Amino acid sequence: MPPRKSETLYIAPPAQRAVRLLRAVVEGDAVTNTSVTAKALGINRTTLIRLLCTLEAERFIERRPGGDGFQVGVGFIGLAARALAGQDLVQVATPVLARLSETFGLSAHLGVLDGHDVLYLLRRAPDLPVVSNIRVGSRLPAHATTMGRIILAHLPAAAVTALYGRGALKAFTDKTATTLAKLEAQIAADRAAGLAWSRENFEPGIDSVAAAVLGPAGAVVAAINVTGPSGQFPAAGAAKARLGVAVREAAAEISARLGHVSSGAADPGRSGIDLAKSAAASEDRAPRRARPAAKQPSRTKTPTKKSPRV
Repeated sequence: MPPRKSETLYIAPPAQRAVRLLRAVVEGDAVTNTSVTAKALGINRTTLIRLLCTLEAERFIERRPGGDGFQVGVGFIGLAARALAGQDLVQVATPVLARLSETFGLSAHLGVLDGHDVLYLLRRAPDLPVVSNIRVGSRLPAHATTMGRIILAHLPAAAVTALYGRGALKAFTDKTATTLAKLEAQIAADRAAGLAWSRENFEPGIDSVAAAVLGPAGAVVAAINVTGPSGQFPAAGAAKARLGVAVREAAAEISARLGHVSSGAADPGRSGIDLAKSAAASEDRAPRRARPAAKQPSRTKTPTKKSPRV
């Protein structure tokens, strides 16, 4: 909510300029050309340089590898992570993901859809030399990642078309869906399975599986995944099935703690339309209750036995 006119008297322009600069770095401006960034933000170049030095000293930004420009620093990431930890979703998911990570020796994540990207809110990783290097606050393309795909699988078809109906999608490996039609086929399979599996769809040598987290109204609010190197990731058989069940149960546990009430018989990976069709088909196959026989005029007062219910 914008401040009231009376409150604008207390706004500090230097702080505003620092926030604008920090936001620009977060959104991808590496400030490799201070004149260009200063003009874009409406900040004097000398002031911009001073702000860069201040933010770097506070560890809110840091030099990129090689020294060319800036990126978000660990000080800002830590502050953002603590803020995220105060949210119900992150608080609820933290012990569940920690258990998943410890059980399978793989990295576990929580993410939400933000435009075309998945924003990572939580990461739990085992104490092993080879783990996921994705940090809280990272963004990855939804169409190429398991958390993004399983969230898209729970959205209306029109919403997916609105996001991806304009041109080709970026390929990260030869297994990435690069057209809307291919993506729709992929998320349809994800929806049917209740899980999104990736065998190097986004990054060579990295596999993943994700499940959706549902809110009180039954709508998708987030997703969780487990990811790891292909050589350590269960790819088939009982081990893969066990991992899939564990991820689905973990997502269901988080959903329940958020207030989602499962119908029990429903497959959490299927859409409401599919469930309705399934229910209708089940009714058609179910035996009909026998109608009671028409009463015949009785010649005696001897009562007859009732037929058992079918």
